[in-house]
Amino acid sequence: MTMRPLRGQNILVTGASGGIGAAIVERLAEEGAHPIIHYGRDVAAAEALLECISGEGSIVQADLSQARGAFSLWKETEAAVGRIHALVNNAGIRTEISIDADADIWREAWQREFQVNFFAAADLCKEALQHFKARGGGRIVNMASRAGQRGYAADALPYGATKAALINLTKSIARSFGADGVVAVAIAPGWVQTEMAEEFVERFGKQAAVADIPIGEMAEVSEIAELVAFALRPSQRSLNGATLDVNGGSYIR
Repeated sequence: MTMRPLRGQNILVTGASGGIGAAIVERLAEEGAHPIIHYGRDVAAAEALLECISGEGSIVQADLSQARGAFSLWKETEAAVGRIHALVNNAGIRTEISIDADADIWREAWQREFQVNFFAAADLCKEALQHFKARGGGRIVNMASRAGQRGYAADALPYGATKAALINLTKSIARSFGADGVVAVAIAPGWVQTEMAEEFVERFGKQAAVADIPIGEMAEVSEIAELVAFALRPSQRSLNGATLDVNGGSYIR
């Protein structure tokens, strides 16, 4: 790739060791960035990804399911690279929990999913905003979901709720900190060809996944990665506050 609009930018990507996160890291590296690859448990995958981008990045570990995991991650990232130009909150989990579940199990599922999908992202946004305000601005991309816009399945209510909260947080940051040089964008994919999607297809068949997608296909991880990189370009300031839909026409606002 001859055009490298992200040259010299240090960009933290959470949940970067596989799937969408890994594709984002590869695309950012292609566009000249120095990706900081966050992983929770799979150090081998993180190291393989770093090798894939010819070592032009850094690796940091943190358990975002822990209350202070995000704060530790930001501190380690600052220590590793100094100036951070952008944050991509990509890490997320999806829990299946029935309304018939025991009350304690129900609450545990909701609390864990909000911790990983929303609270950790909010904590990182807090740290990023302070960092950006002191250094002339920066970018935040929050990986939301179509589920946060149109609602979600009965057996995975926490997932849609966390993603809706993430979209609202993005809008609030955009309105509150745009004058400080901060640009915040949410990306809301529908089905993407990841391990989660493959597991669903194995259980229910591809048609069950794409039945309400007019183009008849899931998104590729490369599509999401390309859009993230585009949103992070210095030229795209007016995207501030946007939620970018990547769902093949299955949810149209």
